[in-house]
Amino acid sequence: MTRRRFFVSAAIALVPGAGLAQEAATLPMVPVTASPVQTGQAGSFVPLTTLDQPAIAEVGARSLAELLAQEPGIAATSFAPGASRPVIRGLDNFRVRLQENGFSAGDVSSYGEDHAPPLDPWAAERVEVIRGPASLRWGSQAIGGVVNVINNRIPTALPDRAVQGRAGGGWSSGSRGWDGGASADVRAGNWVLHGDVFGRKDQDYRLPGGGSQANSFVRSDGQAMGLSYIGEQGFIGTSISRFRSLYGIPGGEEAKLGIAIDMEQTRWASRGEYRPASGPIRSIAYWLGFSRYRHEEIGLEHEDHEEGEAHDHAEAGGPVVHGGFRNLTWDGRLELQHQPIVTGLGPLDGTLGLSVERERLRTTGEFLEFLPPARTDRYAAYLFEEMRLTPTLRLQAAARIEAVRITGETADFSGGLLPADAEQALENAGRRRNFAPMSASLGLLQDLPWAMQARLTGAYAERAPSAAELLSRGAHDASGTFDIGDPGLRKERAVSAELGLARQTGSFRFDTSAFLSHFDGFIYHALTGNSCGEDFASCSAGNEGEFLQSAYGQRDARFYGVEAKAEQDLFRVGPGQFGVSARYDFVRAEFTDGSKQGGGGNLPRIPPHRLGGGVFWRGGGWNTGLDYLHAFDQDRVAAAETSTKGYELLNARIAYTAALDADRALTLAVVGSNLLDRDMRNSASFKKDEVLLPGRAIRFMASLAF
Repeated sequence: MTRRRFFVSAAIALVPGAGLAQEAATLPMVPVTASPVQTGQAGSFVPLTTLDQPAIAEVGARSLAELLAQEPGIAATSFAPGASRPVIRGLDNFRVRLQENGFSAGDVSSYGEDHAPPLDPWAAERVEVIRGPASLRWGSQAIGGVVNVINNRIPTALPDRAVQGRAGGGWSSGSRGWDGGASADVRAGNWVLHGDVFGRKDQDYRLPGGGSQANSFVRSDGQAMGLSYIGEQGFIGTSISRFRSLYGIPGGEEAKLGIAIDMEQTRWASRGEYRPASGPIRSIAYWLGFSRYRHEEIGLEHEDHEEGEAHDHAEAGGPVVHGGFRNLTWDGRLELQHQPIVTGLGPLDGTLGLSVERERLRTTGEFLEFLPPARTDRYAAYLFEEMRLTPTLRLQAAARIEAVRITGETADFSGGLLPADAEQALENAGRRRNFAPMSASLGLLQDLPWAMQARLTGAYAERAPSAAELLSRGAHDASGTFDIGDPGLRKERAVSAELGLARQTGSFRFDTSAFLSHFDGFIYHALTGNSCGEDFASCSAGNEGEFLQSAYGQRDARFYGVEAKAEQDLFRVGPGQFGVSARYDFVRAEFTDGSKQGGGGNLPRIPPHRLGGGVFWRGGGWNTGLDYLHAFDQDRVAAAETSTKGYELLNARIAYTAALDADRALTLAVVGSNLLDRDMRNSASFKKDEVLLPGRAIRFMASLAF
C-alpha cells in the first residue's frame, strides 16, 4: 500500500502526523471537486488542501476540524472534541459548507458551535478543502470555502479486484480511547457493493501537566451500504448510511451540569453519470439526497446544581432532556458538461448546473425559545467555462444566481438588547425573507518555467443570511449563550482577489497565496458584554447571568492574509529521502466602517499568525517526521473578547508499511502530539478561556489494506 498525500496544487505534508510518500513528487493529478469542468489538464485555479486515507488515519482526529486544524489557512472552532467545525481564513459556520461526496451535510452544526457535523474522518477515503471562487459551485453558504469528505459509499468505478478494502484501528494515550473500522468493495460483473462500519470511544482527554478536561468524552459509530451499476458510458448508484454520536460539552457551567449531546443522522443518497458516445453533451451527472437528523441536549437541571460542585449524573434525579433539534434536508444537483467548442481564442470547456436544497428545521423543548421552527429553500443555476488561450495560459469564468426563501418567526428587538423592565416578555411574529444572491468569478492560470504555475483570481459573491442569523432569540444551554438574531439583515456582499504561485513536482515543492476580501455588510456573531438567565427579561449588563449574551450584527469588514508551505528534499539516507518543510499563515480581519460605528475594530475569534517547520525521512516503506508549530499571541481582539496567549506545538510520527503479498499491505504507526505538553488555547473558540486543548498524547495505529 502506497502511503501518500495527494499532491494537488502543492498540497504537501506539513501537518503534524500527516503522511506523504517519497513518490509524491511524481504523482499524477487526482480528480478533485473544485471545478465541475474536468479537462484532464494539470493545475488548479484555487488553492486546494487534499488529504488521503493513510494521512487521515495517522492523525486519529475525532472531527474534521481537528484533522485539518494545522493546515495553513485552516483552524477549528474547538468547542468540544465531539463538536468542532473548520474555520477557513477566519470564516466559519454559515460561510463554510461541509459535505459528503458533494451532498450537503444536512446537519445543524452551523447553527451552534456545540453541534457536531455527522461526518467522521474515519469513514473518509479523502478530504478536500476548497477555497476561493471554486466554491461558487456549491452556493452562497460556501462563500468561505468547502470541506468535502469523499468516500466510496456510492462506487463510481469498477475496482481492480473482486474484493478489496481496508481495516484498522488505533489507541490514544491522551483520551485512553480507541477507534477502528472496516470498509470493503465487492465486484460482481458490472455491479459493485460497498459496505463500511466504524466506531470510536474516547474518555475525557488529558490536560498538560496532569488531570483531564471534564466532560470531554466522545462516543461515535457509523454504518453504510451502497450499490452501483457501472458501465462503459457511466454509472448509477445509491447508498444509505447512519451516523450516531454522544459527546460531552467541556468548560464552565456546561461541564458542571454534565451537558451532553446525543445525535443521530440517517442519509439516503443517489448519484449517476452518463457520457454519450456522440453529440454536443460530454456528460450528464446528477446528485440526489435526503437526510433525517436529530439531536437532544441532556444534562442536570440548573437548580439541581451548586456553584463549584463537580458534575455527577447521579445527582438529584439525574440528567434530563433540555431540548433538541430536528432537521429534514433534501438536496439535488444536475450538471451538463458540453463538448469542447473551438473558438477564435482557444478551445472552450464548460458545465451548466442546477441545484436545489430544502431544509426543514424544528426545535423541541427549551430550544423552541432559542430558535422557533424555520424553513429554508434554495434554488440555483450556475455556469463554469474554461478556455485555453495559449499552450501555457488558461482562463476560467463562473457565475451563479440563487433564489433563497427563509420562513419562520422571531421577536422584535428594536428596543435594544436589554429589557425595558423586569417583566418584559418576547412575543413572536411570523417572518418571511426572500433573497436573490448573485456571484461571479474570473481566474487565470499561467504555466511558468521550472514546472511552476501562477494563478490570479477575482470574485464577487453574495450570501443570504441564514435562519439562525435572522431568527435566534433565546438561551442555548450547550453553548452557554443567549443568542439574538436580526430579522432585518440584508445580503452580505464580498469582493475578493487572490494571487498564488505553486510548484507541484520536483525536489522543491511549494504553494503560496495572498488574498484580500472586502465585505459589504459582513454578518458577525459576537458577545455583547451582557448576560442573561433563561428569558430576555433577566438580561443585564455584565457577566453575572447564567448565559453570555451574543448578538448578530452587520458591518463592513476586510479580510486579508497569506498562506505558504514548502518542502525541500535534501539527500538520501539509506532507502529513504531526508528533507525539510516550512509553513506560515496569517489572516487579519477588521471592521472598516469606523465612521459609522465610532471606530473600526477587530472581528471576533480570528486565528493567530502561525509559523512552523519540520524534518522528514521517507522511503523503503518508512514515513517519519518531526513537526514544530508556533502560534503567536492573538491580541487583536473584538470588544468583550480576551487576548489569547501563543503556544508551541511539537508533533512526531513514525510509520512502516510492509507488503504482505501483491494485494495486501500492513501499516504500523506511532504518532506523538503536543510532545512539549504545553498549555494551548484556541483564539477561534468561544470556549478558549474555559477549555485547554489536549496535552501530550501518543497514538498507536495499525491498518491492513487488502
